Amino acid sequence: AFFKDPNVIPNLKLLSDSGQWITLGTEVKKIEAINVPCTQLQCHFKRLYNEDIVRDSGHIVKCLDSFCDPFHISDELRKVLLVEDSEKYEIFSQPDREEFLFCLFKHLCLGGALCQYEDVINPYLETTKLIYKDLVSVRKHPQTKEIQITSFIFKVTAYDSDGVCYPSRKSHEQTFSYFIVDPIMRHVHVLYHCYGVGEMS
Repeated sequence: AFFKDPNVIPNLKLLSDSGQWITLGTEVKKIEAINVPCTQLQCHFKRLYNEDIVRDSGHIVKCLDSFCDPFHISDELRKVLLVEDSEKYEIFSQPDREEFLFCLFKHLCLGGALCQYEDVINPYLETTKLIYKDLVSVRKHPQTKEIQITSFIFKVTAYDSDGVCYPSRKSHEQTFSYFIVDPIMRHVHVLYHCYGVGEMS
């Protein structure tokens, strides 16, 4: 319904191979929407300090250069995010890694094709927190007065008659489109990124 809505069709943008913003321009035949857990009310990244991935000063611990295609790994943070057989990978469980908050943090840390990495953790944590707060809706439970998240998060892929058409015809871990649905306000926010396209990707 979203991809066929007359208000969406002329307004939903994606990046072409040349880095220009374009509309989809094709008929969506099928959708894959993966439900992304969203239960955390605050950042829980203290274990990065506890495991000597980040120093008390906030500086990210460096490591010997390696590659986890196509990512260049030069610090312990990227190693714990990407390298499954690294000794500290398991400080974040699989359910931790599936949470929308963790996905946002990881996407920001890995960045785009021209990303200039930070040497300190704070910009990643602060930006993750701000984006999360902007996108995710909460309310107080009327009886318990506890804050609860009301948004539903979906990682969306759309297909036309030729295959995947959105968020891009090329697959990459850093190419994504999340739909953040607020069922109370009946709003949908779209968080989109296409890796390796355009000057500021």
